[in-house]
Amino acid sequence: MPRIASAKKNMRKTRAATARNRSQRAALRTAMKTAKSTEASPVERMKAVQLLDRSARKGLIHKNAAARQKSKLAKAK
Repeated sequence: MPRIASAKKNMRKTRAATARNRSQRAALRTAMKTAKSTEASPVERMKAVQLLDRSARKGLIHKNAAARQKSKLAKAK
């Protein structure tokens, strides 16, 4: 355990960011699974594309990874 105040604060910030990233990544994975399914509606695919864009913008995933997954979704239509 850290003893220095700034290290303690960094630990708190990291713990909060990790929890936030984990939930956002799980939501993205779920959206991608539903968008990839055969009976996915255009609305579900649009939601997945929006989540990919937002995740790339916020740094959750790399922008090229988001572009690659969007391309795969577009081809699957």
